Amino acid sequence: MRVPLPWLREYCDPDLDVGAIEERLTMTGTKVEAIHHHGVASTEGFVVGRVLEAVQHPDADRLRVCTVDLGGDEGPAHPATIVCGAPNVAAGQTVAVARPGAVMPDGTKLRKAKLRGVASEGMILSESELEIGSGGEGILVLDTPSGGTGERMLDAAPSGGTPHRGGQAGELAPGTPLAEILPISMEVIELEITPNRPDCLGVYGVARELHAATGAPLALAPWSDDPGSAGELAGAEVSVECPDLCPRFTARVFENVTIAPSPPWLKARLVAAGQRTINNVVDITNYAMLLSGQPLHAFDLDRVAGARLTVRRAREGERVETLDGQTRTLDSEMVVIEDGSGPTSIAGVMGGARSEVQQDTTRVLMEVATWNGPNIHRTSWALGLRSEASGRFEKGLQPEQCIHAQAIATQLMIELCGARVAAGTIDVGAPPPVLQEIGLREARVRAILGVEVPLERQAEILAALDFATSPAEGGLSVTVPALRREDVTREIDLIEEVARIDGLERLPATLPARRGAAGRLTHAQRVRRRAEDTMVGRGLHEIVGWSFTEPGLLDRLRLPSEHEMRKVVSIENPLSDGQSIMRPTLLGSLMDAARHNVARNGPDVAIFESGTVYRAADEGPLADEHHALGVLLSGAMAPRSWRGAPAQADFFAAKALLGALLEHFHLDWSVQPQSWPFLHPGRSAVVLANTTGATGAARAPGGEDSQEVVLGFLGEVHPLVAAEWDLERTAAFAIDLGKLAAAARPLVSFEAFGSFPSLRQDLAVTLPVSVSAEEALARVREQAGSELADVEVFDVYTGEQVGKGRRSLALALTFRSLQATLTDEDIAPVRERIVAALGEIGGELRG
Repeated sequence: MRVPLPWLREYCDPDLDVGAIEERLTMTGTKVEAIHHHGVASTEGFVVGRVLEAVQHPDADRLRVCTVDLGGDEGPAHPATIVCGAPNVAAGQTVAVARPGAVMPDGTKLRKAKLRGVASEGMILSESELEIGSGGEGILVLDTPSGGTGERMLDAAPSGGTPHRGGQAGELAPGTPLAEILPISMEVIELEITPNRPDCLGVYGVARELHAATGAPLALAPWSDDPGSAGELAGAEVSVECPDLCPRFTARVFENVTIAPSPPWLKARLVAAGQRTINNVVDITNYAMLLSGQPLHAFDLDRVAGARLTVRRAREGERVETLDGQTRTLDSEMVVIEDGSGPTSIAGVMGGARSEVQQDTTRVLMEVATWNGPNIHRTSWALGLRSEASGRFEKGLQPEQCIHAQAIATQLMIELCGARVAAGTIDVGAPPPVLQEIGLREARVRAILGVEVPLERQAEILAALDFATSPAEGGLSVTVPALRREDVTREIDLIEEVARIDGLERLPATLPARRGAAGRLTHAQRVRRRAEDTMVGRGLHEIVGWSFTEPGLLDRLRLPSEHEMRKVVSIENPLSDGQSIMRPTLLGSLMDAARHNVARNGPDVAIFESGTVYRAADEGPLADEHHALGVLLSGAMAPRSWRGAPAQADFFAAKALLGALLEHFHLDWSVQPQSWPFLHPGRSAVVLANTTGATGAARAPGGEDSQEVVLGFLGEVHPLVAAEWDLERTAAFAIDLGKLAAAARPLVSFEAFGSFPSLRQDLAVTLPVSVSAEEALARVREQAGSELADVEVFDVYTGEQVGKGRRSLALALTFRSLQATLTDEDIAPVRERIVAALGEIGGELRG
């Protein structure tokens, strides 16, 4: 919310500059987001002038050459010549002038210039050029000569406000500094009002906060003087059929209304506060809203069919044309205000075009009502229509605010529109709730804050915030004001009020009692961090994708209808169709990031993501969610070099990276061929972990006490899936970090290594191509026993020498004993067992 500082100072004017005011408001809970300067940066060079003569430019149809008295030493005997293009400039007018050297709001510095051959010594200004109104095409005329046709623009401010100097416009002397009569330069503070403080959505509410924060005097509330009256109102009727959604509806009638532009002081405040000026009646509703926080709406009473308004729930499919010219389709949960011809407004959101105030309006029905906040929020969201009114109502305004706004509007309607207020006020609704009383214990304040706040100081703070207090046993009895009814409901809320105004910065900095507690990461958190660090250490870049995704992802991944990943969690109120389900896998966001980077940075991508994935639970309302780690590789695995082409991303590159990760946790792991719809057939696998614990080349998976757990998938992305993201050959894997943490040992035990040298033997064996290398290695480990330290494949050969349908694997076997140096004779029996085991799966030794 934007609050012009001069307007704020009208009600509370501490002896502080704008920076100090910002500091006090922010430190007491009313956060100032920004400080803006509205209007001209410097008022120097802006003066009042009087047009002595205005004649047609000799070389331009749309320009007039004006002789202007600017006062000062020159006086009328030495007037300035100013070329002006405004259609309404005329002799005898008192106008606003910028002299050469003046700096305009947009930063332009005026200079003497020739326009079509005529020297111009300044600029006659419009409202928009001074940023004090929209102004149209014409200049700002500060008064009108007798018998003229112009419109008087400088009126005295109403009794509810303090005008800028000037009194009657006809008394203005040429040369008078413009800043003395018009608000052409002001500071504007932009506030972040939290949803629980709708009382601060008005200038006077902010002034009350400033009063409490600084101790500066607070002026009387602008609604304290109400020219209107209570009682029955003749000439209009109102009925409310849904009191649960409209707790209070008030209305007043104004007659003999003259529609005209608002005076500059009012326009300036509205424009500085971010409002658009329309005419005096509409501007009055906005002004009263900004001052009180309570929205209003003005109906042209002669356009209200039957002079009767009915507040009711809308009918399904009912349509209303709103002030913005759009036709809205409503549902039965929304509220409308209708007259004898049908709906004329969407309650609490926007008025209707049919009954809006127009240039010929002479009778106005001023409506001020209280609406149900959640209902207004729902209506605004459903229609995609937000307004200043809906933004206030949805935060929960109080019924008492209706008369506050009516009083302000009544003052302004009388003084600016020449209106006569009809006797009586329509007031439909139940009496407001009784004000709540809460006990505030002095000891409790001390216990919560840790400092002593004298009881007198507590009462002073609360009184400044409009709370009524009286002495009570052990503290105070506090009556909560109507405008804080929804916000302050407990003793702790009162303590917060005392603390923030007394000064949170005064509270001592102390640590809570630890009672032997020590903060540390859980085992699962350590595993997650170490996994992420391992990927970074291998040169991968981390990405962060959306947890939301589109249903179309499931089809792009070629998932069949019965696949487990089809059990998605749908979002009830999605931001868009493209974010309507929770992601069942990290692969989608990895592919999105890869496509983005390939399109901009080249074909080489090595990325990972650590995040949550979601599946619909088979039973119960809660989703099945777990933290996963996904990796995607595409393109070259190393920078390109003159030494040769680097290896490309494929199944084995991804498997090597997976191995580096799992072996970091000393896991006994393996992969087994398995088909996945989104992975390349024949180049995909399931990742398994043996939960018996630490890795060891001599350990045979699948022992009596072992249990294999599925960690995730590994493989090359199916070419058709990769093409959906415009990617070439791509490899990926994803694992469940929760299962990884369960399989990894919290503590890794040290195993002694021997001082005796190892013995290496190579073994070349031919096998059918249907036998995987993993199966052959498993046979070797099973037969070798504990003395086998390591076994790996170091060469693969296929060709005529090994026969069709077979291939040769060269195995490097490393043996080690903790007791002695091994010899070939010691290993010979082990070698024979290995050869025999390989023979059982079709293996033959090569010569």
